[in-house]
Amino acid sequence: MRRFGLIGLMAVAACRSGGAAPAAQAPAPVPPADAANAVARLNASSRHGEYVSFATGPGDSVRAWVSYPERRDRAPVVVVIHEIFGLSDWIRAVADQLAADGFIAVAPDLLSGKGPNGGGTESVDQQGATRLIRTLTPDEVQRRLTAAAAYGASRPAALPRVTTIGFCWGGSESFRAATYLPNLRGAVVYYGTSPDSAGLGRVAAPVLGLYGSNDARVNATIDRARTELGRQRKRYEVEIYEGAGHGFLRNQPGAEGANQRASDQAWPRTIAFLREVTR
Repeated sequence: MRRFGLIGLMAVAACRSGGAAPAAQAPAPVPPADAANAVARLNASSRHGEYVSFATGPGDSVRAWVSYPERRDRAPVVVVIHEIFGLSDWIRAVADQLAADGFIAVAPDLLSGKGPNGGGTESVDQQGATRLIRTLTPDEVQRRLTAAAAYGASRPAALPRVTTIGFCWGGSESFRAATYLPNLRGAVVYYGTSPDSAGLGRVAAPVLGLYGSNDARVNATIDRARTELGRQRKRYEVEIYEGAGHGFLRNQPGAEGANQRASDQAWPRTIAFLREVTR
């Protein structure tokens, strides 16, 4: 793994006092299930998850999956932006894991209303979802994600502290969300491309980028973002996991163990970042 960044997360050292027994160290957050085990993980979850719908503009609404943590106090919100495959069982399992780690996770189906008979992801197969993604306009995606963030922040159990996380196509959209979502606390980008230079000039929230080394198409856009955001003294942290490929969190068994190693490192890094920026 190679690390870059303007500002690293600060490690907090634990200390003992007055002969008291040291506090037990909390276990590292575990990654979400991979695609093959997503449904089983969801079926075994004790956390509350539900489908909801909310308006995103005149005559427009989206369907979303929302997962809630089990905690006494109010929780920060993460908007989960799906891959090019739409709102899949795997994305719902990612939302459930974020809830396990203490967040309210809102995963909108950005294909809502785009499928046959006004359906969304559920109305098409994976290839169909990929085709429909290409019909979405940037303005439409922006409007729908803005509404998802507002919906999450308005939940009675929520703190008004919103972040985004996205994967592949959704990773690119998570990066772009840092250019327009008001009061966004941070954006996590899993193997998504960076905005163009004009977009980078509008980034207003900390960004954490997590990439596999065997993903030249995506990684070719990292240096541009590092250079431009560094020039602006904006926070962009990058982790590149050696030997891992594109989509490593979904396909953890792949790349002869490298994808699993990347996932085991990237997820705790993700949760540490999200907790820090929503404190």
